[in-house]
Amino acid sequence: MPDVFWSQHEARGLAAVRAADAMLRALGGAEVTLLFPLETASVDPGSELGLASPTVEEVTVTPVCTLPAALKSQQIGVEFLFPASAVGAQVEGRGSSSAQAFFESAIGIVYEGKLLRVTTVVAEVFSGSAYLYRVVAIE
Repeated sequence: MPDVFWSQHEARGLAAVRAADAMLRALGGAEVTLLFPLETASVDPGSELGLASPTVEEVTVTPVCTLPAALKSQQIGVEFLFPASAVGAQVEGRGSSSAQAFFESAIGIVYEGKLLRVTTVVAEVFSGSAYLYRVVAIE
């Protein structure tokens, strides 16, 4: 088996990714569902007068922690903390170019039975590696 060596810089980045994942799990990280439009919207010929099946894809991400978002306006907002490890798996699986593109392509985040619209995505970076994504969504 070949030996794998990381530079000290890369190792610090990997440690931050693992620490963020563990922290979110320890803080009681839940799961949230992101809704994405289906690439090919199919029409069911048996549907009656516009009663068609939903044309969205549900993607569940875990662990995620939530905080109330401090917004300048009177809107209700929620800040979601996503670990880079979970987001990276979804970005790769969906064929997105980046985590930013992944979140921006979502219709929204389902939280406590409400669909929230993503307004802000910020990557927390340490030693050149994103370890946490802060996503703010509003009603």
